Amino acid sequence: MVDHDEKKLNQEKELAQLRSMVGDANGDDFSLDDILAEYSDRKPPEVATMSPEEEDEEDNLLLFPGILPDPKPPEPEEDMPEEVQPEEADELEEADEPEETPHPQEDTPATPASDNVVAFPEKPNLISALLHDLSQKADEYAEHMFQDEDMPSSPETRRMEELIPGVDQEEVPQRERRPRREDPPEPDLSPQELAQQYGKGIKSLRTRIALVFFLLLPALYLMVEHLLPLPSIPHPGDLTQPLLTQPVKVWISAGLLAISTALSSDVLTGAVHRLYRGRLGMDTVLLLACAASLADAVSTQFLFPRQELPYCALNILALWLALRGEYHRRRGLRLACRTAAASADPYLVTLDEGKWSGRDTYTKHSGQPTGFGSQIQADDGAQRIFRVVCPVILVGCGVLSLLSSVGAGEPRRILWSLSATLTASCTLCAPLIFSRPFHKLARRLAQSGAALAGWPGAANARKGDGILLTDLDLFPPGAVSLNGIKVFGDWSTERVVGYTATLIHASGSGLDKLFHDLLRTQGAIYRQAERLCCYEGGGLSANIRGDQVLVGSAAFMRIMDVSLPQGLNVKNAVFCSIDGDLAGIFALNYSLPDVVFPSVAALLQEKLSPVLATRDFNLIPAMLRQRFKLASNRMDFPPVERRRELSDPEQPHNTTLTAVLCREGIYPFSEAVVASRRLRLAVHANAILSCAASVLGLLLAAYLTGAGAVASISPVNLFVYLGLWLIPAWFITGWVDQY
Repeated sequence: MVDHDEKKLNQEKELAQLRSMVGDANGDDFSLDDILAEYSDRKPPEVATMSPEEEDEEDNLLLFPGILPDPKPPEPEEDMPEEVQPEEADELEEADEPEETPHPQEDTPATPASDNVVAFPEKPNLISALLHDLSQKADEYAEHMFQDEDMPSSPETRRMEELIPGVDQEEVPQRERRPRREDPPEPDLSPQELAQQYGKGIKSLRTRIALVFFLLLPALYLMVEHLLPLPSIPHPGDLTQPLLTQPVKVWISAGLLAISTALSSDVLTGAVHRLYRGRLGMDTVLLLACAASLADAVSTQFLFPRQELPYCALNILALWLALRGEYHRRRGLRLACRTAAASADPYLVTLDEGKWSGRDTYTKHSGQPTGFGSQIQADDGAQRIFRVVCPVILVGCGVLSLLSSVGAGEPRRILWSLSATLTASCTLCAPLIFSRPFHKLARRLAQSGAALAGWPGAANARKGDGILLTDLDLFPPGAVSLNGIKVFGDWSTERVVGYTATLIHASGSGLDKLFHDLLRTQGAIYRQAERLCCYEGGGLSANIRGDQVLVGSAAFMRIMDVSLPQGLNVKNAVFCSIDGDLAGIFALNYSLPDVVFPSVAALLQEKLSPVLATRDFNLIPAMLRQRFKLASNRMDFPPVERRRELSDPEQPHNTTLTAVLCREGIYPFSEAVVASRRLRLAVHANAILSCAASVLGLLLAAYLTGAGAVASISPVNLFVYLGLWLIPAWFITGWVDQY
């Protein structure tokens, strides 16, 4: 009771404070009677008598600000008490007291207190319940998501994983290549005709190269004679005067250049022909440089006399290197044509666009070398670059020569300036950029039975290309031999051999020749196979005269639930099953040729990805790695259907040939592919060096001639400049066949 009295006193104090606050806000004092009269029209809610324990629990309730507790629904009037006790009146006053608003609106009618009550739903919201259920299910799934990985797989799953070899998935190509601009093709002559055409005049060309070299030696001596500590040759009439005076040296140099130009008819004829067709090259620049040097040598005594000789010796050196380049070109093309004509049924190598996994892939297939003659006569990569650069160089030589002579107020220096700019622009390595590496590669490839189909086949190579390897590439005829035959049951040897050879022949496997020879020795014949199927597990199935025939490896027989003899220890064999029973075993011996290992190493070194497009079910990456220690982990192994598509002999191929092969196996195939890629790299690198040397030499010559620095641009200094640019090109062309 003491607690109950204290609570009543607290309630009275709070009511008094409320009265004072309301009175202060309105500026008037209100009594309890006024408040009750204000709300006399409302029916007070039923007030139930609570025990002290229930009142304590009610005091512990926390109400949201601005929200009154949900009143209980009123009971019928006849059940309500007639009189209200004072304590109940005090509680009623607290419950019905309206909340104070900071800025009441006078025009707005007062809202009843019951309208501000927000009733909480007795049942949970459907959306909240749905979200709660979804979150619980997500938590349960996350708890059991990795539960299956920890559980051991079934024996059947493990058995399939061990017996079926893994394959590589193919990627979808993401880019489209812009087609390369091609020149009008040359007449497609046969390789025999081209070999005869390129062989004509090689001996006379070799003789003329020797003659020009002998003319080059005295020209170089006259150029460096004043630098050598040698006594001068005295004049016969006057021993005090040297025999080789400056005018004599000039005329001798001009005569040597004229003779060398006449001996270099091959180079000059090609330059005139190229100029007539509008395809300028470095040979055109060389022809104009020789003409300008001859004109400068003839007119130097009365037009622009000086102590330095004309650039005749440098032009003779450029002519000698041009003749050597023509010699290398003819020898290389003749050797390639003779190799291509050596076989009546050669193999063709093409680079097919997007063949495997969106990458360009080299393929080998049988056919006639159509287009080989057109490609072998086409311009090389350096000539195609020079078509763009040489017109700019020639225009630059003419304009800068005029500016350095006429523009500088010295028109008499026009021939000297023109000969200097043209000679400095004509690099010495230009004739050797394609001819020398092609000749070196042609000699190497001829030993392996391969021939490059000119520049167009090498120009399409890109980084990351692939190369298809079939059964005969890894194991050519003779590399697989038969060790023995074992026939089971009541089946005849002729029938088992005939069934097995029929499925092997129908599948296009590399074992076709081996079983064809076995078929003839056993007196069997091919049968009519129906519904041929190839399986990823390494086997074949077909229906032959109502018999269900299975041919494959030991793993394939286990997958098909064919019982094998106990203690069978045959590493590589072909098994034959007829109607679910084992009918025969053909033991095989695979011997990998020695040339396979360096060939695969050369392919991997050139960033070429081998793709195993094999049809022999025994040739899988695991067998090549375990048996022969071949780097099969760096090779792609497509699925069985994709392998059949890639090795289909009737599939379309690119019309541009890369090479022509006359022998089986991977060795000539890899040699030709690697050679084409190295040829492309060497030609592009040397062409860039040659263009840089030409442009830089043109600018230096124009600057020095404009400044009148005759000693700075002397023939000796220009010889050193051109020789320094020749050294890296010479090493690059010699490196191309070192693989």
